[in-house]
Amino acid sequence: QVQLVESGGGLVQAGGSLRLSCVGTGHAFNFYSVAWFRQAPGKEREFVAHILWSADPVKGRFTVSRDNAKNTVYLQMDSLKPEDTAVYYCAADRYYSGDDPDQYSYWGQGTQVTVSS
Repeated sequence: QVQLVESGGGLVQAGGSLRLSCVGTGHAFNFYSVAWFRQAPGKEREFVAHILWSADPVKGRFTVSRDNAKNTVYLQMDSLKPEDTAVYYCAADRYYSGDDPDQYSYWGQGTQVTVSS
């Protein structure tokens, strides 16, 4: 069993930066694959980034890193745009590293990111 807690969301102006954190607890969390997703109002949840790759809308702006000593995965978001406004979630799975949210076993509660123009 793995528990995930996100933090770091907030309100930022376009062009600004935020860093989201995802702290994992539970057995062998550091062996789990972790990805970031987001969901805007009225839209489906979409893949954002994994430490191995990122979605086209955020490529070159968002970066995932991991600190195993702290059981934490980060999403560094730079050059933010109003269209990045969404609730951001981290998700973990022991074996899956793709972009299908249905394949991830564990989810955090989400953190709101709002980018003003």
